[in-house]
Amino acid sequence: MIRLETGDIMNTTIQELMIPGDKVAHVQIGNNLEHALLVLTKTGYTAIPVLDPTFKLHGLIGMNLIMDNIFGLERIEFEKLENMKVEEVMNKEIPRLYLDDPLEKGLDLVVNHPFVCVQNKENVFEGIFTRRAILKQLKKRMRGLEQEQ
Repeated sequence: MIRLETGDIMNTTIQELMIPGDKVAHVQIGNNLEHALLVLTKTGYTAIPVLDPTFKLHGLIGMNLIMDNIFGLERIEFEKLENMKVEEVMNKEIPRLYLDDPLEKGLDLVVNHPFVCVQNKENVFEGIFTRRAILKQLKKRMRGLEQEQ
């Protein structure tokens, strides 16, 4: 059985493993649901951050939130897409990480979320911390241990 030494990896900060904000798809407060649906569809993501013009993080908008808001009793009400704004339906209660948070805090959060938004002390969006980043690090370290044996 391979045993991982946790010392050096647990000293890693969120900033070292996050995807930078300029590489993350997002929408802005004031965008309508049609725009958000287009971004989600084009990128293939199920949820993306909602930012204001100063790049402060306000929440997440996802495919499920959009669909829940356009389903009527008898039909899908597509006309709502153009008239509703993302801030009307976005999830504002989201977990957040800070750049200097320890890896352990990030691990706790990605157990229940595929990604967590990272912000600085002024609440400006800096990027996302993903399960994928954790799994890549784990795989890299396991390969290193296998080569040592």
